[in-house]
Amino acid sequence: MSPTDTDPSLPIALTMGEPAGIGSEITLKAYRFFLERFRDGDPGFFLIDDPVHVERVVRDLKADIPVTTISDPGDAPAAFSKGLPVLPVYLLGEAPPVESHPGAPQKKTAKVVLASIEQATRLALRGKIAGIVTNPIHKHTLISSGFPFKGHTEFLGSLTQTKEMPKGMARGPVMLLASQELRVSPVTVHIPVSEIAATLNSETIVNVATVVAQSLVRDFGVQEPVLAVCGLNPHAGEGGEIGSEDQDVIAPAIAMLQKKGIKALGPIPADTMFHAEARGRYHAAITMYHDQGLIPIKTIAFHSAVNVTLGLPIVRTSPDHGTGFDIAGKGIARPDSLVQAIILANTIFGRRRAFDARQNENHGQ
Repeated sequence: MSPTDTDPSLPIALTMGEPAGIGSEITLKAYRFFLERFRDGDPGFFLIDDPVHVERVVRDLKADIPVTTISDPGDAPAAFSKGLPVLPVYLLGEAPPVESHPGAPQKKTAKVVLASIEQATRLALRGKIAGIVTNPIHKHTLISSGFPFKGHTEFLGSLTQTKEMPKGMARGPVMLLASQELRVSPVTVHIPVSEIAATLNSETIVNVATVVAQSLVRDFGVQEPVLAVCGLNPHAGEGGEIGSEDQDVIAPAIAMLQKKGIKALGPIPADTMFHAEARGRYHAAITMYHDQGLIPIKTIAFHSAVNVTLGLPIVRTSPDHGTGFDIAGKGIARPDSLVQAIILANTIFGRRRAFDARQNENHGQ
């Protein structure tokens, strides 16, 4: 991926994320990164936030970056060279000013944080933007304010559920962490470890793996994807001696995937599938739970991995890290993952459009 591997027409929308975290800082740093490489005609990106809040962060960080308020996503490309384009977040019925203090989240900002995500999603569903890149949110603050979802992935799945997927494409939402070295997708995501075994079933594994396989072709340009399916128990159950889930749940799912024509390997013991030689045998790993997949990829590519939500009718990526409350406001947050998330969102949008155009041409013949 390169900073110039973008679609020439539509900008990306960045959501504000948790205002007490590092989202504003890494957005400013990402803007500076892309501004240095910006060419006339590039789509650029814009931030959905309170412009006054963004200007306050610029002053606090002594960032010396101008902020340009825009009224429409279409204004972003022309405005990008003049300053970070900010589309005011729209909050029905009340003023949207955001007051925050680094490292100190407040429940009163929950509505505006969610409004930013909802606004970006509406724009994506209407075809006004290439996709959305979400800055990190603080789940506890949102959930304690009545937010009924575990995180971004589930929320975006709900916001987009009424729009049809392209013909033949399985629906998610499915989380994928992607880097140049490794791609991983967990079957269960934000649930306690104590509930994983009881939650797993063959049908869910098949759906997640199917979404990933289709995305590898449509979004990542892999012609014949190979999936490595991780076992749940030590040594993938050791033939049933260390738990039965690998034999009774995971192995049947793999057989179902193979019957569908998806190349799936496993179940593979978790401790032997992430070293360099093993990674060369597959295009994505399907893990049974969150940390089983995220620990390897964050160890290998902590600053460059990107969170992608697959199986949605829109493009969504995100940095692979959290709000960074411990370093918020100190000016030391690294924008690497956000930069890669913006690049990947543009790349996926372009690949999807080209893939769908080819599919339509083939169906029309």
